[in-house]
Amino acid sequence: MRNHFRKIVWGGHVKLNHWFDYTIMAFILLSIVTMSLETLPGISPLAVEIFTAIELLIATVFTIEYVLRIWTSEKPLRYIFSFLGLIDLLAIAPFWLATGINLQGARAFRLLRMIRVLKILRYMSALSRLERAIRLVQEELIVFAVLAAIVIFVTAVGIYQFEHQAQPEVFKSIPHSVWFAIVSLTTVGYGDVVPITVGGRIFTAFILVIGLGIVAIPTALIVSGLTRVRLERELLEEEERKEEQSKKL
Repeated sequence: MRNHFRKIVWGGHVKLNHWFDYTIMAFILLSIVTMSLETLPGISPLAVEIFTAIELLIATVFTIEYVLRIWTSEKPLRYIFSFLGLIDLLAIAPFWLATGINLQGARAFRLLRMIRVLKILRYMSALSRLERAIRLVQEELIVFAVLAAIVIFVTAVGIYQFEHQAQPEVFKSIPHSVWFAIVSLTTVGYGDVVPITVGGRIFTAFILVIGLGIVAIPTALIVSGLTRVRLERELLEEEERKEEQSKKL
């Protein structure tokens, strides 16, 4: 029986596995819709009861799925502590915690239901290619992250030196200036913290130009990795086709 359920849950039985996956995906979408509708103003008591019943059904289905995956997994501990395994656990834990705890903070646990959206990652085949691409350029990404941290710190120090005397309440210290450095380097510019001195504005102009590279570099690295993964996949498929043709001959 365990082997039979393993094929259904993990893909050994193609048809039943597809139905299992589609069912879980349907409940994920139902959870998203329900969580959104619950925030509408003026919800009637009947609607609240319906949403509560739906939430109980969703949590029960996800709990059964989680238990089945542990039971049928060849390496249960590896699944439990894997990224997707932790997401599956976090998708059900808030509901049961909120149900068992009669505290004001219980609602905060229920808000964690948004993690269920991440369950959809299990059914995205392209995710594996993205993971492979990130691994290919992980060293470059680490180097970039270190450089970005250095640039953020230098920016915070620079803007503090230029603006501290003019805006002592805004740029109180270097740590307070880090927020300005981050929003400037990412070219977001919320406008809540802006330089007013000539030196601060000139300095910020240079930082904004650098920020364009800060945003573009990791994107280029990941795109490069995805391109390499796609080429590797195409070469592998080409070799498989050649092998099949040679077998036919």
